[in-house]
Amino acid sequence: MTAMAKAYKGMGMEGGIARWYDKTTRKDMPAVRELAAKIAGMVPAGGTVLEVAPGPGFLSIELAKRGLDVQAVDISETFIEIARKNAAEEGANVVFMRGNAAELPVIKESVDFVVCRAAFKNFTEPVKAMREMLRVLKPGGTAMLIDMRRDVSIEELQKYVDGLGVSWFNRKFMMLSFRGMLIKRAYPLEEIRRMAAEAGWKDARIDTSPIGFAAYARK
Repeated sequence: MTAMAKAYKGMGMEGGIARWYDKTTRKDMPAVRELAAKIAGMVPAGGTVLEVAPGPGFLSIELAKRGLDVQAVDISETFIEIARKNAAEEGANVVFMRGNAAELPVIKESVDFVVCRAAFKNFTEPVKAMREMLRVLKPGGTAMLIDMRRDVSIEELQKYVDGLGVSWFNRKFMMLSFRGMLIKRAYPLEEIRRMAAEAGWKDARIDTSPIGFAAYARK
């Protein structure tokens, strides 16, 4: 079996839309820091973390600040440029590389932890991406996949967007993006479970939240 066809063809966000995303998602930094602290608690001291599709790089930067060896791969040239600039401003040592999630430019069994946040729904080859996350993990390592799910309610999305504290225009733009595009790209939980099994994520655990899910696999 293969994953459902995706209209999105894998081109990363570039130019102005990437810069808008960088500016807007800064409002979500408390959640980013909370996630970074959670991951740091799951990785050996000084361990190696790979972030797949880091966007502006905020999570990778926060992980590096916690003493972890961090590398990240994104398909967008603009995001790589932005992420490197953000890391330099924070004094964080992160290696940002351009590449495809389905063909990660990372050595087999070389990282302790892999995380992908808010990007999986856009991948052209989602099962391959999940296999790649598993391939680069060391034995005993953990993969974490976080995204929104198809059955999220508009009310919960509105509550999330309102909580970011962004301008009225940005709230409207984000909700239009969610309703007109992102929900349609997101997967239902049963499809996530099926793809995880197809990708070799044995005994994958999937936790849910009001707007999304977090899937975990150990190698």
